[in-house]
Amino acid sequence: MSLLRQGGSYLVVGLVQLLLDWCVFVAVTAMGMPVVPGNVIGRASGMLLGFWLNGRYTFADQDRQRLGWRRFVRFIGLWAAVTAVSTVLVAAAHDALGLQYAWLAKPLVEGLLAALSFLLMRWLVFR
Repeated sequence: MSLLRQGGSYLVVGLVQLLLDWCVFVAVTAMGMPVVPGNVIGRASGMLLGFWLNGRYTFADQDRQRLGWRRFVRFIGLWAAVTAVSTVLVAAAHDALGLQYAWLAKPLVEGLLAALSFLLMRWLVFR
């Protein structure tokens, strides 16, 4: 499967995930939830959707159509690490600039982490 096709599919899935993540983050923090758990809940809301879509379409090939628990465990480990980085950066934006700027910073943070996440998923999760 070509890297270009995988990259395009990953981008589409990532945009859907980001939209869900961001909407949940904004909604729960607007209702008064602190930024740190709000970011984790937002990322978790898109996590399973992204795992399924990326496993089924982005990184699938004829030899591996099943996602499996081993891939899911590797995915959760990677997701936890990227979520920690995301949460630190979004919380820093909140602390420095306020909630509305944290809402604006979140898509930028997630976008920057997406390229790194793509490579790590390709090499560590869906290999």
